Amino acid sequence: QVQLVESGGGLAQPGGSLRLSCATSGFTFSNYHMSWARQAPGKGLEWVSGIHSDGSDTYYADSVKGRFTISRDNTKNMLYLQMTNLKPEDTALYYCAKDYPEGDGSSLLQYGYWGRGTQVTVSS
Repeated sequence: QVQLVESGGGLAQPGGSLRLSCATSGFTFSNYHMSWARQAPGKGLEWVSGIHSDGSDTYYADSVKGRFTISRDNTKNMLYLQMTNLKPEDTALYYCAKDYPEGDGSSLLQYGYWGRGTQVTVSS
């Protein structure tokens, strides 16, 4: 069965960095685009970033553009999100999701499959 397991979250100071990882199994990873989404406390789900199946194209929400970098390793079935210059408003539960969302990304149901998430907290 499809499994997506996020890791790498934690507490970071404003201006700091974190690298999220997503280990995948149960599907042919290299055949699928992948996404990261996040949900901040008391707010709705926000699509953060997407990457083409072969890594050739990447996409970012305006809120993270220039600070976050999505990447993948198709030999290891792994997805990554390098986060730099973190801000308190980046505090959220971050989800790894299979494929691009079928819509604006505001619901996990738009992605089909997703992990349990990894918590990122940015605070001094």
